[in-house]
Amino acid sequence: MLAAMSTAASRPSPQATAASRVRGDACPGTLRLHSADDGALARVRVPGGVVTVRQAEALADAARRLGDGDLHLTSRGNVQLRGLRQTCGAELAGLLDAAGLLPSHAHERVRNVVASPLSGLDGRGLRDVRPWLTDLDAALCASRTAPELSGRFLFALDDGRGDVAGLGADVTVRATADGAALLGLGSGGEVLRVSAGDAARAAVLAAEAFAALVRDSGTRAWRVDELGAARDELPGAVRRRLDSAGVGCASTAAVAAGGGAGPLPGAAVAAGGGAGPLPGAVGSALSVHVPLGRLTPPQWRELTRAAAGELRLTPWRGVVVPVSPDDDTARLLARIAATGLVTDPASPWLRVGACIGRPGCAKSRADVRADAERALAAAGRSPLPLYWSGCERRCGHPPGDRVDVVAAPGGGYELSAVTARRQPRTAPLDDPSHLATALAAITP
Repeated sequence: MLAAMSTAASRPSPQATAASRVRGDACPGTLRLHSADDGALARVRVPGGVVTVRQAEALADAARRLGDGDLHLTSRGNVQLRGLRQTCGAELAGLLDAAGLLPSHAHERVRNVVASPLSGLDGRGLRDVRPWLTDLDAALCASRTAPELSGRFLFALDDGRGDVAGLGADVTVRATADGAALLGLGSGGEVLRVSAGDAARAAVLAAEAFAALVRDSGTRAWRVDELGAARDELPGAVRRRLDSAGVGCASTAAVAAGGGAGPLPGAAVAAGGGAGPLPGAVGSALSVHVPLGRLTPPQWRELTRAAAGELRLTPWRGVVVPVSPDDDTARLLARIAATGLVTDPASPWLRVGACIGRPGCAKSRADVRADAERALAAAGRSPLPLYWSGCERRCGHPPGDRVDVVAAPGGGYELSAVTARRQPRTAPLDDPSHLATALAAITP
């Protein structure tokens, strides 16, 4: 049963400060590769994390032919291909274009959309957000203004269960019990009520209003929470744009940070921030966690074999696999688990995340993934999820309460307990085998 949605006003986000950008947005895409220590990197946007089996096979083929063979999931449910040849750009674009993964070359980096991955599959939530996802992606690709958005700008479509509403999106659409939708702007910002039929269009119009505000004000903001003083102008700009487009809206009290009602029972608070679905059989689907987000060819092949038409990649580095009603889910889960993927809801992997570390990143001071695996048992006993980073940039780190484990310049790590309730507490970690002792010093 869904708890009543809170309408208490949120405090402004501590991240709502003006950005000082000294260079353009270098966020990688499919047509703009990033050079890493292990080769070129491509980030393939997958709106809502939804890929057909045919598209999944095309991604695997591209990884095998052009990269390191693996698929790397991101905290936005996108896919990264690593170890690519620097000269493979045209061939990669052709492979993905043929599979329908590049509907617009001009918009490929701005198709950042997370959506409730179990929507329509488990009987929970207030509506199936898939129609919103289809309409939003089409409207986004049709927008002449949208290519001005940063590759970091994020949309979230929440079916009312509160899972993706707390991921810090720039524009959030959340279903309501009475069949309408709430349009949220940034973290703790104003919330506008729109009709469900206008929700996807309203989300794109809000993004266009943001892009116009950035352009006209001369700011260098990439995210809503970076607007600083100009943020006060955004709600009015959005309302005017909606009105001009004939989209009715009404202001309402801001929904509490994290989505108001919060996640439904059966969700796991994960190292990716927010609350993703627990591994196992759920409704007409299987939920699987991918340790550190890296999928090998046999693992990906087993998931596509089990899928009834599509896969849904989650923002918590997991995969939801819709299955047929007559499938033996226990047998499917056993086959998937045999590949090394997580199907046990008690696995400590659900609480551990990491950047790519060495040898993939030149800035990393450690092989953080190997160290995270060495310390897995201790991490599973931590009251907070852990995120391992090879340097102070903390690439890919989640929002929310966590323990940051950051490689130190002189060797070893520094742990910091990051919570909203108190100042961070820190402790050194000279060796990952001593993690339990260091955690005891900084966590409740």
